[in-house]
Amino acid sequence: MITAIANFLEYDIYDMELTTVKSNSELRKLFIETTGKSIIVIEDIDCTLDLTGKRNSNKSKEEDDGSDEKIKRKSQFDDEEKKVTLSGLLNFIDGLWSACGEERIIIFTTNHIEKLDPALIRTGRMDKHIEMSYCDFESFRILAQNYLGIESHKLYEMIRRLLEEVKITPSDVAESLMCVGFSKVDAGMYLKRLIKTLMERKEAVEEKGKDGIVEEVYKNNVSNDVELK
Repeated sequence: MITAIANFLEYDIYDMELTTVKSNSELRKLFIETTGKSIIVIEDIDCTLDLTGKRNSNKSKEEDDGSDEKIKRKSQFDDEEKKVTLSGLLNFIDGLWSACGEERIIIFTTNHIEKLDPALIRTGRMDKHIEMSYCDFESFRILAQNYLGIESHKLYEMIRRLLEEVKITPSDVAESLMCVGFSKVDAGMYLKRLIKTLMERKEAVEEKGKDGIVEEVYKNNVSNDVELK
């Protein structure tokens, strides 16, 4: 998605690894050195540094009012061994130094947004939250159109029903549909491969009892021309 944004806007991409940054001042220096019309990417922000802004359980309500000034002051004195502090990152995102360039986009990725401090993810810092969810039927149709060049197929209904019960990422779906030198006649072969993947995952869920047990088994619905072996 980041690559698509950069290609569409004709922006440069900077992949910033915070664990290699020695201090807040070095973070500011790196930011200033980036060009205008650029995307700054910080991946897995929840794992890169301890930027959760943890509060002590015995703090008073006044200390835990969530104001930016108190969070920044606390970050300056606590956890001084950190290479980059929460305060430094907040200033990096929307402080004075963030106004030193033009048309920059900062993108953070995380698998655990609940671990991040509210001051970091509030509107004004992280303005847009995009959830990369599991693949649904509409997403599958777009992928099938992109990879196979088809808008409909007799196997679509079976795939729709399986996607309602199986959690699978769009990248895994794309892997099943990805092919070289295909024609529309060959599309069914790749759809069958996707069905096989979905059924295998469904069986694994049923065996382990994860997310409940699915009552209906679709093996009986597979016709002879959709042999999955």
